[in-house]
Amino acid sequence: MKTLLQIVLTGLIVLILSNILGGVYVADFFTAIVVAAILALLNIFIKPILLILTLPVTVVTFGLFLLAINAFIILMADWLIEAFRVDGFWWAVLFSILLSFFQSIVFALAQRKR
Repeated sequence: MKTLLQIVLTGLIVLILSNILGGVYVADFFTAIVVAAILALLNIFIKPILLILTLPVTVVTFGLFLLAINAFIILMADWLIEAFRVDGFWWAVLFSILLSFFQSIVFALAQRKR
């Protein structure tokens, strides 16, 4: 139940960010939920592999390369979902930063309510 709530909240954040950012497009709320679910799956299965493969670069850049990894995950979701579009790498980086920021705020507030 907790995971389902997190996916719905992330979908809402994705929809809001797509309305704010000019380079990110989501067709509707259902697509935003699908984007949230796909991002969760990519973060579970693909991101750890990318982290291990790029560990030397991540260490040399003091962790800043993680922004590129997150942007790549967003671009993979763009490639997988037809009704979700990100116009480029830098829009993906900005979307990733804002998504992480708002997720941390919303999830902290949801934990506090319990």
